[in-house]
Amino acid sequence: MTYVYRDYDQKKLNKEYSARETVSNADALIRAYSEKSDQARRRVPGKLDIAYGQHKDEVVDGFSAGLNTPVFIFIHGGYWRMLSQREGDFMASAFVQKGISVVSVNYSLAPEASIDTIVRQCRDALEWVWREGTKELGIDPNRIFVGGSSAGGHLTGMMLAGGWREERGLPEDLIKGAISFSGLHDLEPIRLANINEWALLDEESAYRNSPVYHLPENGCSLIVTCGEHETDEFKRQSKIYAEAWLGRGWPCSHFVTPDRNHFDIVFDMCEPSSRIARELFLMIGV
Repeated sequence: MTYVYRDYDQKKLNKEYSARETVSNADALIRAYSEKSDQARRRVPGKLDIAYGQHKDEVVDGFSAGLNTPVFIFIHGGYWRMLSQREGDFMASAFVQKGISVVSVNYSLAPEASIDTIVRQCRDALEWVWREGTKELGIDPNRIFVGGSSAGGHLTGMMLAGGWREERGLPEDLIKGAISFSGLHDLEPIRLANINEWALLDEESAYRNSPVYHLPENGCSLIVTCGEHETDEFKRQSKIYAEAWLGRGWPCSHFVTPDRNHFDIVFDMCEPSSRIARELFLMIGV
C-alpha cells in the first residue's frame, strides 16, 4: 500500500475529504441553505449585492440591526467552487432580532479563481466592512466578528491570519471574535487529495494559505467546531487549529457538535438553545 498522507492511501484520503459521502441528504441540505436564506430575506429587509470591489463577484448582502450594532460577517462554504453569498443569508433574521447586523460575503469560485485570489477578495470585503460598514449599514466598526463553514471556515482562518492588516492600514485587532465550522486549516492534504483538481494548489500555495501556519500576533476569542458525523480528517482539521490557538494562550472553545454533520451544523446558529448559538452570542456580547 502506498501512503499519500499520514496513514491514508489515495482512495482513503479522497474519501476523508469528501463531505458528501458522509451525508445521505447532502443535496437537500444544500437546497435548505437557499430556502432558509429566502425566508430570512423575507423577514428582514437587507441591501443585496453591495459592491466591495471592482469584479462582478465582489459583492456582499447586508442586513442592519440598527446604528452602532456589532456585525457578523459570514463566509460561505462550497469547497471554494460553489454557492454564493445568497446561500449564506439564512441567519440574518435570527441575528438581527438579537441586535447583530449581518454581512454575507461573495467571492469568485475555483478553478477560475485561485485560492490566493479568493483569500484576497474576502480580505477586501472585511476591509470594506471596517471602512464603509457604518455608512452603509450603521454597524460599529469596533465590533466585527467573522465566521464561516468548511471552505468558509478556512477563509475565516485566513482573515485571522497575521501580517496582512498592517499592510492595509487596518487595526491588528480588527476582528474581535470568530467561529470556524468544519474548517480546513492545513491545506497540505487538500493538495494531495482529489480536491486539488479545482483547488490547484502547489506546495508553496498550500502552505501560504494554511491558517494553522499563519497565526496572528494576538488572538481574539475563537470558537472551533465540527459535526459528530464528520470524517476523522475534518475533525482533526478543527483540532489542530484549536490546539494552535490554545497553545498561544488565546481563548478558544473547541468542541464536536452532537448529531450534526458537515452541512447542517451551521443551522445551529439560528437555534437559541444550541451550544453554538449560546457561545456565539456570548462572544458577540448580546
